[in-house]
Amino acid sequence: MFELKPISQPLFPADWTEAAVQLLERIDRAEKENEDPFFYFDDRDALHYYLYRSINLNKEAERSDRTLKEYERELSQMIRNMMQFPQEIGLDIEQIEEGSLFKSLSPRHLRRYQTWLAEESPRVKTKGPYSAATLARKTTILKSFFRFLHENRYLKQPIHQGLRPATVRKDDRPNRDLGPGEVIQLLDYYQDRNPIMFTLIHILVGTGMRNDELCRLKVSDVRFDPILGGFYLHVIGKGNKQRDIPLRDKVLDSIVLYRKTRFLSADFPSNSDEPLFPNSRWKAFRPSYFSTMLGDEIEKVPILSIQARKKRITPHEFRHSFAIISYMNNSDVYAIMRALGHEKIETTMIYLQKIMEREQHVVHQWKDNTLGKYI
Repeated sequence: MFELKPISQPLFPADWTEAAVQLLERIDRAEKENEDPFFYFDDRDALHYYLYRSINLNKEAERSDRTLKEYERELSQMIRNMMQFPQEIGLDIEQIEEGSLFKSLSPRHLRRYQTWLAEESPRVKTKGPYSAATLARKTTILKSFFRFLHENRYLKQPIHQGLRPATVRKDDRPNRDLGPGEVIQLLDYYQDRNPIMFTLIHILVGTGMRNDELCRLKVSDVRFDPILGGFYLHVIGKGNKQRDIPLRDKVLDSIVLYRKTRFLSADFPSNSDEPLFPNSRWKAFRPSYFSTMLGDEIEKVPILSIQARKKRITPHEFRHSFAIISYMNNSDVYAIMRALGHEKIETTMIYLQKIMEREQHVVHQWKDNTLGKYI
């Protein structure tokens, strides 16, 4: 069985700007010498360049920090797993080619790693299987990375073709429907008990924002609309795409309530970088902590329909609520898509799938006298 030297240097450099310049110089040198683009790269260089290369002249269109961290985390985990569990995964590699793990892999190795990750990895044994959506996301990242290495001729084989599709079926998706009735129960429960929780739920369901979008909001992101009147939130979403979300008066009142509860100013100066919704230490929430905190608090609520749920409620459920409530108020699906910041209508339809199926069920077409007094 092969052995790899432990990675002694940080996997990702602290100063990426300097590292990027060096890697680009190596690519230019290879081009001048009619060599393949990554001729002077090792595995670490290829990984760095894949993650942090510039993909657009417009910096606003670059990949978001959230996306980069997700890809960095997944690929780092793959490397650690392959180094720590080569026998368990089935990496039957007798000799490392050119000192490169990536160049030594074949399609069967990625296929075996994919199976091990889904069925035998330590995480699966301790916490249970990954969801279908999580496996699909992991597969997408791995396939994208190894395809990139092959397209730049760092890998001779298209080993990404060894990865099996990880299809997410309709029934694999968790039920995240949280209708207006349950939202009202939660708001009623928190209104006089916990103004912080009341405001956070009110903001999430009243704007349809993502968890990390809310956590990134600054005071200066609350802006006045001189044309239509009223206030709106300037939100930066996935892929650094920007959108404006109008604030209904009572939702704005909740923002003011939150600020006053934290003993902060309820003014919104345009030059303030202060977090709009700070935590108890007056710092911005980390999205992972915010999601955990919200779920933990809601689990304590003595509402039967909430307690009966198999899955804990996260900020994302209220994003679904925003879509469902908008649909119930006869909003156009494309308008809902734009409000949520979705790029594809198919994503929005996932949010509305169950309510639309129930609404359009054939039973609603029955005539009142079909079963006499029993219908």
